[in-house]
Amino acid sequence: MAEGTHGPGAGADPGERAAELAANLARVEERLGAACAAAGRAREEVTLVVVTKTYPASDVRLLADLGVRHVAENRHQEAGPKAEALADLPLVWHFVGQLQTNKARAVAGFCDYVHSVDRLRLVDALASAARSRGRELRCLLQVALDKEGADAETSSARGGVAPADVDALAAAVTAAPGLSLAGVMTVAPLTGRYAGRPAAAFERLEEISSGLRRNDPAATMVSAGMSSDLEEAVAAGATHVRVGTAVLGVRPRLG
Repeated sequence: MAEGTHGPGAGADPGERAAELAANLARVEERLGAACAAAGRAREEVTLVVVTKTYPASDVRLLADLGVRHVAENRHQEAGPKAEALADLPLVWHFVGQLQTNKARAVAGFCDYVHSVDRLRLVDALASAARSRGRELRCLLQVALDKEGADAETSSARGGVAPADVDALAAAVTAAPGLSLAGVMTVAPLTGRYAGRPAAAFERLEEISSGLRRNDPAATMVSAGMSSDLEEAVAAGATHVRVGTAVLGVRPRLG
C-alpha cells in the first residue's frame, strides 16, 4: 500500500492534516492527563495506543512525528503493507481485531502485541507462526465480560474468553514457545451485567488481571478504554488505552 493513497485521510493537504492530528492528539493527551491526575496516577503509567485502522500510512507517519509510538490495526490485509511502508519508524504494532487461526502467520510477520487471544487453537497457531518467523509475540487475553455469571453460555459478538476460562488460557500461552503472556484486554460489553457500565467492567478486568499476576507477575498489561470511555479505564487501572476516533476523526461507514 502506497503511503497516502488509501483510507479517509488520503488526499488531505499534509500541512492541514498534520495540524488536525496535532490538535486532536493534544485533546486526548489533556483527557489522559486529567484522568491520571483524578486517579492519583502518573501520566507515564498509561500508554496511548492509537488505532489507525482504515487510515493511510501517511497519517501514521504524521502521528510518529508528533511522538506517537504505539499503533494498532485490526485487519492484517491492511496492517501488513502499512507496517512495511513504515518500517523505518520506531513503532510498536498492536493487533486488536478478532483473529482467525489461518491469519496468524500474517499477523506474526509485523505485530509485536496481539490483544485478541481468546482460544486454545489461536494460541497454537500464533506459537507456530512466531517460531517459524523467529519472533516472540506478546499476547493479551481478550476477556468477554458478557460471558460471566448468568451470561456464561452466551456468545460475545466481539469475541473473547469467558472470565472462568482465563487461567487455563493463560497457562497455555505461558507454555507455548514463541509467545509470552503480556496481560488482559477487554471492550466494554454491549450486553449482560456490564452493559452501559464501563467503569464496572474495567474494574472487573482489573480484578482478573490481579489474579493473573499472582501466577505470572510479568503479565502487567491491562488494555481497556477507547475514545468514549478512556477516563473510566484509567480510573480502574488500565495501563494501555486504545484510541482511534478521538485522534484520527470519525471513520466513514463502509458500504
